[in-house]
Amino acid sequence: MSLTQTKSLSALTGPQRAATLMLAIGEERAGRLLARMHEDEVRDVSAAMAQLGSVSAEIVEGLCQEFTEQVGKAGSLVGSWETTERLLLRGLPKDRVAQIMEELRGPAGRTMWDKLGNVNEAVLANYLKNEYPQTVAVVLTKIRPDHAARVLALLPNSFAMEVVMRMLRMESPQAEALEGVERTLKAEFMSNLARSTRRDSHELLAEIMNNLDRGAEGRIMSGLEERAAESASRIRSLMFTFEDLNRLDAAGVAVLLRAVEKERLIVALKGSSDTLRDHFMKSMSERASRMLRDDISALGPVRLKDVEEAQMAMVALAKELAQQGEIRLAEGEVEEMVY
Repeated sequence: MSLTQTKSLSALTGPQRAATLMLAIGEERAGRLLARMHEDEVRDVSAAMAQLGSVSAEIVEGLCQEFTEQVGKAGSLVGSWETTERLLLRGLPKDRVAQIMEELRGPAGRTMWDKLGNVNEAVLANYLKNEYPQTVAVVLTKIRPDHAARVLALLPNSFAMEVVMRMLRMESPQAEALEGVERTLKAEFMSNLARSTRRDSHELLAEIMNNLDRGAEGRIMSGLEERAAESASRIRSLMFTFEDLNRLDAAGVAVLLRAVEKERLIVALKGSSDTLRDHFMKSMSERASRMLRDDISALGPVRLKDVEEAQMAMVALAKELAQQGEIRLAEGEVEEMVY
């Protein structure tokens, strides 16, 4: 419906109101505003603008007055998921609003590949291991090399090798193939990920702390204990560190040992406590434990960064095995027992 057919201001849609205001403020200012909008918003406003037709001075004046009155009444403003969703529902269809909110709650990034590049490598690897090797190969060629490397390292060995072989033989993916992969990822992975992002802030911070190096973690947690001791205590109880693997039972340790790469295990245990190292050795045969001790001794000096990366990778692997129900992790502080 063009504005030549519109009798009242209340009949205007959201995009029509935005388009009218854009025209009213002039090309230079409107151009600066459009440059800050998402491409979908630009498309909606542009489509409305192209169909405006002749706009009466009465409608323009009424719209500008309404806008200034609403801004003047607002006072202090509070932005939230709920207010954003309500605002979008005033001018967009319900299904489109649901799609936008899912995208907002998901990882940051304009394109699908930008968003995918901001997904935690353990989460992405856990999803991709169930996909076709060709699909995974396409994904790894589209995200940053450093991120792709971390994802590849967390995939099962035989599957990772198959993916690498597909990448070696891959020619430039056709547009249809890329679009198909994008649709699948958006429909199955990103939508589920967006719905699962409404998490307790303490849980999210605990996971972030697990991925910090020890120096940064210590500084941040010390500062947090001074400012919010209760929150710091809760975050610590939710954290699962490499040393917490000491609480795995013998069966769980055995499963983890079969799943982890030997080189990674050697580097990780090189920087572990004697208690944790002995805990792993007890679940091995005498010959295997002796060989592991010899390998650790023969390794020589290792950079702390390499040790921490190996240990974080083992923690990520342990969490993945726990999600699959193969081992049981006892996170946080050990609960007090009454006998």
